[in-house]
Amino acid sequence: MQVARPVGRAAASRKYDLLTALGAHALAQDKTVQRRVLRLLTLITARYNWARDELAVGQREIARLWSVDERTVKREMARLRADGWLVVRRQGARGRVTEYRLDLERVLEDTRPQWDAVGPDFALRMGTADGEAAQVVPMPVKGRVPAPEVREGTEWALARALLHGEDEALYASWLHGLERAERAGGRLTLRAPSRFHAAYVQTHLERQVLAACQAVDDGVTELRVTW
Repeated sequence: MQVARPVGRAAASRKYDLLTALGAHALAQDKTVQRRVLRLLTLITARYNWARDELAVGQREIARLWSVDERTVKREMARLRADGWLVVRRQGARGRVTEYRLDLERVLEDTRPQWDAVGPDFALRMGTADGEAAQVVPMPVKGRVPAPEVREGTEWALARALLHGEDEALYASWLHGLERAERAGGRLTLRAPSRFHAAYVQTHLERQVLAACQAVDDGVTELRVTW
């Protein structure tokens, strides 16, 4: 599985997904593992440099963050390296701390058994590598779906017309059934007819739908699909 680093567009949601996967994994383990993962989560949240894909923090500082002694830090960091979650980028030396990076592929592989516990939308989203071409499965549609009505003039009504013109079959299969639920600032929320439908659109078609919405209203910055 090829995993993109959580930087750039949609980076915030990818970081939250990673932290969610770690948390769900921890809660399914014993107390020792739960404590170790909580410590890692706190360290990542506080000090991980996502742009450089780097964790460069001294043991004394980590001990203070974790409220433990440096011996415990050495033991826990060694275990995280042994598990393959942390990889040494540059060994520490006099006046220089050891630099680590997260092995995202290993972390995601180890947390995969708990993805379904979070929800089917989460499992679908995590199972699709960033940048991977979406494998859109057409759903059978009875009869011909008419072109969308644009008289109401909302951003979704106009965006639907664009999406219909781009790919009528795709529109008929996955987008025709979406309804405008609400608009809060830059966030547009659409409602799907089922949970699976919502998860599928959010996972495989979010970028395409968001681009169409932004083409008619550049104030739309986020898309949510509920059911």
